[in-house]
Amino acid sequence: MIWLVGGILLTTLSGVPGLFFQRDSHGGERIACLLTLTGTACGLFAVATTLISGKDADLELPWAMPGGTLALHLDPIAATFLLPLFLIVATGVVYGLRYWPQHENPTNGRKLRLFYGLISGAMILLLSASNGILFLMGWEVMAIAGFFLITTEEHKEEVRRAGYIYLIATHAGTLALFALFALLSQASGALMFPVAHTLPTAGSTLIFLLGLFGFGMKAGLMPLHIWLPGAHAAAPSHASALLSGVMIKTGIYGLVRLTSLFAEIPAWWGWTLLLLGMISGIMGVALALAQHDIKRLLAYHSVENIGIIAIGLGLALLGRSYHLPELVALGLAGCLLHVINHGLFKSLLFLSAGSVIHAVGSREIDHFGGLLKRQPWTGALFLGGAVAISALPPFNGFISEWLIYLGAFQPLKHPASALGMAVLAAPALALIGGLALACFVKVFGVTFLGEPRSKAAAHAHEAPKAMIAPMALLLAACAWIGLLPTTLLPLLNGAIAGWSGTTGSAQLAGTFAPLGWVSLAGWLLLTLLIVTGFRLHRRSRKVPRDVATWGCGYRFPTSRMQYTASSFADSLVRQFNFGLWSKRHGGKVPGLFPPAAQFSSHTPDAVLDRVLFPAFRGTARLCRYLRARIQNGETACYLLYVVLTVIALMTFLTL
Repeated sequence: MIWLVGGILLTTLSGVPGLFFQRDSHGGERIACLLTLTGTACGLFAVATTLISGKDADLELPWAMPGGTLALHLDPIAATFLLPLFLIVATGVVYGLRYWPQHENPTNGRKLRLFYGLISGAMILLLSASNGILFLMGWEVMAIAGFFLITTEEHKEEVRRAGYIYLIATHAGTLALFALFALLSQASGALMFPVAHTLPTAGSTLIFLLGLFGFGMKAGLMPLHIWLPGAHAAAPSHASALLSGVMIKTGIYGLVRLTSLFAEIPAWWGWTLLLLGMISGIMGVALALAQHDIKRLLAYHSVENIGIIAIGLGLALLGRSYHLPELVALGLAGCLLHVINHGLFKSLLFLSAGSVIHAVGSREIDHFGGLLKRQPWTGALFLGGAVAISALPPFNGFISEWLIYLGAFQPLKHPASALGMAVLAAPALALIGGLALACFVKVFGVTFLGEPRSKAAAHAHEAPKAMIAPMALLLAACAWIGLLPTTLLPLLNGAIAGWSGTTGSAQLAGTFAPLGWVSLAGWLLLTLLIVTGFRLHRRSRKVPRDVATWGCGYRFPTSRMQYTASSFADSLVRQFNFGLWSKRHGGKVPGLFPPAAQFSSHTPDAVLDRVLFPAFRGTARLCRYLRARIQNGETACYLLYVVLTVIALMTFLTL
């Protein structure tokens, strides 16, 4: 465990030396990068040695904090969340050397690196903490550091707005967690995490609801996702990768760890998570499909994928409630593997989007176009991430969603049980996957294909190697899991056994989850793609390279003849207008010889913009009205208030 402690300290303090360098100096950022890489290497070594030994690692030291103990615990569940954390933190810090160099950002570069290291160390701490006080300390440091990462460009009004919304939301969730740990300590008699499967179900309803709100707020489960789209869009791209790929998973970790503490699981816990997961997945991808800002689009896909993870966890909870070990194994394996997979491919997509933004200077998809010729490496890496997030083989997203599919069909084997409705998770996953594929066809086509839609896109350049290499490493990790999923079986089986308290999870590699055959099919598909690509490349060498993209018969096509982000997805977005309430402008083309027309659409957030903001504005108007009536400046009214107060006090004292 000493290696893990060293990793926490090195990562947390990595940005401190840079504070003593000049604002435009390269030294601070290089030291921060070196310390972060060393810290993540120490952490990876600690996790690897623990997994190889097959035994959980513990560290407990005396601490002067009342009720607190410096207690760390490393088991397969924590390792599942720590492994992608170390990789994403390391790739992000290298990527940031060229994406956000200190000499180009002297006013906020040191701040960014300080809080990047601070949030990374805090997440390692809370994922390995086994004491409630220590967990909450790591949670609060993570929350505050996340605020400063989001508001890196605090001179922009929309960035400050996103930061304040995040701060309010995260502290609302933290208040729920304070109450949660108070109840847990009351139930177990100590602030240490209870031993798994020991807490009774009696009195657990409030504990679960507090955990669902507090952890669900951090994870971004709909309708608790209100902070997520704006925050991910406002932060620098490698910080967005960290927030989306790792930070929101701490909410999932909290739910997984919390539910592992109880001996029996009420069925309504699983049904609640399953329903919230389906809503988050479908509405998240529908909102993503309607976006024009590439980072907001990716942010809503985080809501979608958190929904997929919640579906897997909900199925696992139902498996424990109805004593079906196969459903437990498939649901939790799909949930935990998708935690890893989403961290990898979503970080890859955010870094690829950052490369595009770095070259074009805009987040608007309609300002891109034709970038595949100018950024071939970025385009290829983004395409790999798009294939992975769309759950297509041979990349990793297919494996985890396939496990959840298998879990969703398990109730069909028990037609007499009350689990029949759980099979609806399968068509929900199919709908989510189809919409995700359509969304990334839109993004890739509008961004990288066709003709440039702006002067900046026409003069874009490829990202430097320091930005390409981290993205390539993440894509390699996605391909590794997709082609060699059996290498993660020991980790997943250990996590399932620790969470469920059974040994039936060893059947994950058996007949109901034939990962070996899936791996073989992935290799065959990859071979077919390579052979087909090689043949097409040989044939294309004779084709002229100076011709424009086919323009539907037009000799001189322009960017106005191409689909926009609004028009491409409009037919699908209309199908979800009951929940999106999109605003459309123009688009009607009258007559045989119509004049020039334009079409655009805008889709506010269904919860934040459509419900919360109007409710708060109405409350504020009501408070202003009441204040104006109560504090009206008339002395007679104030004397009446005094008399009424005296009467109320006398009545209270005589009771």
